[in-house]
Amino acid sequence: MSLPVLVAIVALGIALSVAAVHFTGGSKTATLAGTDQALSRFAEDFPDEVATVVRLTADARTAFLDIGRGRIGIVHSIGDCFLTRIVTPQDVAVLNAGDVNTVSFRLADFTWKGGRFRFASAADAQGVLEALELQHPNSAREAA
Repeated sequence: MSLPVLVAIVALGIALSVAAVHFTGGSKTATLAGTDQALSRFAEDFPDEVATVVRLTADARTAFLDIGRGRIGIVHSIGDCFLTRIVTPQDVAVLNAGDVNTVSFRLADFTWKGGRFRFASAADAQGVLEALELQHPNSAREAA
């Protein structure tokens, strides 16, 4: 078999594989339908935790849940699945408020680094920012 024919067959095979994954839902991004879905998804992984406040991002891909004792629960979409975490201010390596509706942070956790999150309201962004800040006056956060 000639090299050009072999290259064409391989390229076609790769293209068909990518198309098959895409059309079967492999490129779908999960979104949260509302606060109830965020609460139920978080409860699947952490059934003993009770959230008092739920804050959804503007794109409905992430929810931040106040769960008390200086901790915050996170439900974040990755692909068509949801990742859940319990985070404390000590877990946050970098915390920054981009504008009044945006919070960005980087976690010390190597499995998920955090990100930039935009909220529909400044109050939600401020609530998440306050929950993730250390309460010690001598603790400084590095700007992202």
